[in-house]
Amino acid sequence: MLPAVEVIRRPGSPGAPVTPSSAAPTPSPTPRPTPRPTPVAPSAPVAPTSAEGAPRPTTAPRPTPGVAPTPKPAGLAPTPPRPATPVAPAGLSAPTPRTTPGAVGASGPVSTAPSAPPRPSGPPAAGFTPGAASRPPPRGPGMGGPPRAGGPPGRFARPSTPRPPPTPEQILALATREHVPARIAKGELEGKMKARIWRKLHAEEAKRFDQVYELMGQTPGLSLGDAFGILQSGLTVQEFMARKERSQRKAAIKQARGQVDNALVADFLGAFIEQKTELSVVLAERSLLDTLLAEEPIAFTFERTGRLEKLQVVLIARRGDWERLMPNLERDAKLTQKPAQVARQPDKRPYSDPRPFLPHIGQTVKLTLRNGITVEAPLLRVGRFDVLLGEAGHELFVPLHALLRFEAPPAPAEDDSDDADDSKPDAAS
Repeated sequence: MLPAVEVIRRPGSPGAPVTPSSAAPTPSPTPRPTPRPTPVAPSAPVAPTSAEGAPRPTTAPRPTPGVAPTPKPAGLAPTPPRPATPVAPAGLSAPTPRTTPGAVGASGPVSTAPSAPPRPSGPPAAGFTPGAASRPPPRGPGMGGPPRAGGPPGRFARPSTPRPPPTPEQILALATREHVPARIAKGELEGKMKARIWRKLHAEEAKRFDQVYELMGQTPGLSLGDAFGILQSGLTVQEFMARKERSQRKAAIKQARGQVDNALVADFLGAFIEQKTELSVVLAERSLLDTLLAEEPIAFTFERTGRLEKLQVVLIARRGDWERLMPNLERDAKLTQKPAQVARQPDKRPYSDPRPFLPHIGQTVKLTLRNGITVEAPLLRVGRFDVLLGEAGHELFVPLHALLRFEAPPAPAEDDSDDADDSKPDAAS
């Protein structure tokens, strides 16, 4: 009996001649970086027939102990996807696809697209920058080269000259033309928000500015602040201007009082309080004998009379000085019968500013008080709210609000004083 022989055939196309297993496959003439085809699984072995024509039994190969059998994949090698054929530009011929001799299908050799050349392995060469080939070359000076330093990218940089600051005349002209506040007009001249944009964003305020500028056009010389005050107060132009004048006069009086030193008059009243001097306090229609205890900003406090408002006081003197002076004083009969009233507002009084009295210190002045008494004596001291008349030790305290008329001798001419000074050396010689 003949031994069993295993015949292994090389895979191939149907109908092709069987090649013994010992035959080596034909190597590829040129290796290329193409996908390696998966080998085809061998077909089932065919047992040889005997001389009598009956098939002989085939025994399965026994695996070698200790060595794992190598699995063989089955099926045909998949055909790699065929890339789209690029369109060749005009004047050039399309490249011819090459055939890989390693993979053979059922219908013949398989054609593949031309593959890219293999990339060299290893570090890049010196001076090579990745992606440099995809960057456009720099343009020359004539082609609009790179932007200058300091300019925006992609634009031509122009030398910027700082604009001069707007003048007050330009701001006022723009604000008057656009009916906007001065700050908005200044901002537009400086390159900020436009006046028309501000009017759209603040329609209610822009409407008030239209009314203000209309009123300014109807009243020449009216300022922007005064026009706003007239609209907000609801007064007429004449009423508002009169009230403004009074306010300005009050502020001027307050400033004038602050420029005068009140220490001497305050010390004079402080001596009365400390020594508890008996005083004669003259009011509009009567006189009091009392002792001063304290002084407040708007009132006096006496021992028997109590708190007395300063506006009621016309004159304060020592009791003995007033009794000796009173019989010789002149009186206005009309004012004695009906004394003049004192206005609460300092700007409505005849005398509220103490500065006009300062040049006449040391001169004999004539004062007419609101109850008709006329006092003529030298002017000693001037305070913020009062004056002192008479001689040292026999002073008369007169508040400015009690004055109705003030008479002072005219100041001597400068020429006469100069001549008198020049004549003295001649007389001495």
